[in-house]
Amino acid sequence: MNGMSKELAVSTIIRIEDLWKSYNGDDGGETSALRGLNLEIGRGETAAVYGRSGSGKSTLFNLIAGLDRPTRGTITIEGRDIHRMSEADRTRFRRSRLGFVFQFFNLIPTLTAMENVTLPLEMLGLKPQRARDVLREVGLSGKEKRYPHELSGGEQQRVAIARAVVKDPVLILADEPTGNLDTETGDQVLALLEQMSRNRGTTLLLATHSNRTSLIADRVLTMSDGCIVEGRGVKNGS
Repeated sequence: MNGMSKELAVSTIIRIEDLWKSYNGDDGGETSALRGLNLEIGRGETAAVYGRSGSGKSTLFNLIAGLDRPTRGTITIEGRDIHRMSEADRTRFRRSRLGFVFQFFNLIPTLTAMENVTLPLEMLGLKPQRARDVLREVGLSGKEKRYPHELSGGEQQRVAIARAVVKDPVLILADEPTGNLDTETGDQVLALLEQMSRNRGTTLLLATHSNRTSLIADRVLTMSDGCIVEGRGVKNGS
């Protein structure tokens, strides 16, 4: 079972059913970025969504994050249909239950590493002390007071990982997390992201066009033309 426990297999964090997303083109025609996509991701699972640019990965992630609305279909996270929530409830849910790691880090340049990691805790009314512990966990002890421009790309992505996990989300969405890093640094960041997620039992969903990202995944989901055309296990040779 791709190295997953029975508990993980029966505990679904994300369930997507008949998901469509269409856009109106300049010529008046309609283009479908997603076409009837169905998907289930289990608790604590690491899944890589692999595909070329334009395959629908970013559209899928924006819908899961509640940043865009589907044309048709449902997305449930922890049993809750996120697109039946009010905008305010969806924002609260995103802040408290989801973590994000982006290709270009998306750190606030005027805040230190510590302040970037503390910010999501403050927004949730949580105590900020754990930020220091998480920065230590990602290997940045002694660099808490540095600003993003004083850190290397790999270090900035480590801050971004710390920011994503510090609030103990149920799901981390990582969109091309190594796309702006060299191969060696990218591999280190991937290993760290996997370790941090697994240590917490957090579900990790990665979007990538690089097959290196799939090396850490329990499952690889290949997307093409808005559909998942292949799902295969990569752990234990399955």
